[in-house]
Amino acid sequence: MLFDAIGTSWRIDADETIPEAARADVLCRIDAFDRDWSRFRDDSLVAEIARDAGEWVLPAEGDGLFALYRTLHDLTDGRVSPFVGATIARLGYGPTAGAVDVATTAGPVPAWDALATVDGRVLRTTAPTLIDVGAAGKGLLVDLVVDVLRGHGLPDVTVDASGDLRVVGARSERVALEHPFDARRAIGVVDLADRALCASATNRRVWGDGLHHVIDGLTGRPVESVVATWALAPCAMVADGAATALFFSSPAEVFAAAGAVGVRMFSDGRSERHRDFDGELFS
Repeated sequence: MLFDAIGTSWRIDADETIPEAARADVLCRIDAFDRDWSRFRDDSLVAEIARDAGEWVLPAEGDGLFALYRTLHDLTDGRVSPFVGATIARLGYGPTAGAVDVATTAGPVPAWDALATVDGRVLRTTAPTLIDVGAAGKGLLVDLVVDVLRGHGLPDVTVDASGDLRVVGARSERVALEHPFDARRAIGVVDLADRALCASATNRRVWGDGLHHVIDGLTGRPVESVVATWALAPCAMVADGAATALFFSSPAEVFAAAGAVGVRMFSDGRSERHRDFDGELFS
């Protein structure tokens, strides 16, 4: 099953035919997630939160998502934050991306504890704020799609959302780790079975010279020293969030905080991996 949704190419493979009802429910789940969490549409919950301060009831998945964000926020001293939306929009990554002068537009992300509190699914904000869940949200959506498929009696599936991949049940996939400087090459391979692999790189979602989607919350600037990351975890939400945290923290630190096994590559070509990474690195 191949399709495009919310700007992402999806691939779903199963060991049996995917029923039409399952296909329809997958598309509905993706659409509902987009209506809640997209900062690129005016009718989303995120857009509503950006207009006013107040109290908001998050979707059912919001509890776990913000709990993970808090873990990664504290691990990275605020460099990973769900409140990065306005900062990244000022840098030109909005509904219509455009290059800007980083020196005049960059600024730190508002401090979490001054801006918001989260109690379970209840978010309270002291000022209008633009949320961006790009650090872990696509991985979460992969997990939600897996849940839909399992609900339709499909226990053995692969869900691939362009860099966020989860394999469940008896299936296995051999996955190459794409070289960030040359998409025709790989820096390694890993065998994936009953777990998730998520990747992030500064050569993706680029809209200007030095402008990309991985933002340091303390400076408001795109990161430079780390250029690509990969993380393995039981679920895609954790793997996705860990892949973002690896731009700021070592694989050992990320594993201790989130339980994800990571690899990261620096701009000078060096790589660093957690000791439990069971794939193969070529350099």
